[in-house]
Amino acid sequence: MEKLETYIAFDLEFNTVNELSHLIQLSAVKYRGDQEIDSFDTYVYTDVPLQSFINGLTGITADKIAQAPKVDSVIASFKDFVGDLPLIGYNAYKSDLPILAENGLDLNEQYKVDLYDQAYERRSTDLNGIRNLKLTTVAEFLNITGKGHNSLEDARMTARVYHYFLECDENKSLLSNQENLEVTNPFAALGNFFD
Repeated sequence: MEKLETYIAFDLEFNTVNELSHLIQLSAVKYRGDQEIDSFDTYVYTDVPLQSFINGLTGITADKIAQAPKVDSVIASFKDFVGDLPLIGYNAYKSDLPILAENGLDLNEQYKVDLYDQAYERRSTDLNGIRNLKLTTVAEFLNITGKGHNSLEDARMTARVYHYFLECDENKSLLSNQENLEVTNPFAALGNFFD
């Protein structure tokens, strides 16, 4: 998995009516190393009625949407926030990136790490025994807290999962290097015993 020094973890919520998805919340967190240094979070105006299922799932109400900025303004602000930084997400190829592209913002080139793909690859190692690969399930499995279906919380959980996986990769690398050292030097386990 690619290690990024400064990056954006993002997520969005949407309301699908008549097979058309309408952006209703867009959020992101900017990280440098393992520290959150900035965030972006806004609801998005739409005149399409909010599905009751979406209201129950996300807690987003019609009032929040009615008072929110319009999608063009949100997309422009988000584009400024992201700049040219690399992006990470959770299963963003499925809906998040296409919804942004439908609204005039194609970020596919900047998208570097999909944590869903990483979770899928790690399901028999780092996530052995996990019941499914939903973001909230992966986060809970890794003792990461957060409220699912709130795009700001989901972006933060995504970043924390990313850091957990990076730590796992670093630990595996250290163990591999130690094993290689022991294979090439049978006295490596003795350390500096003879110094």
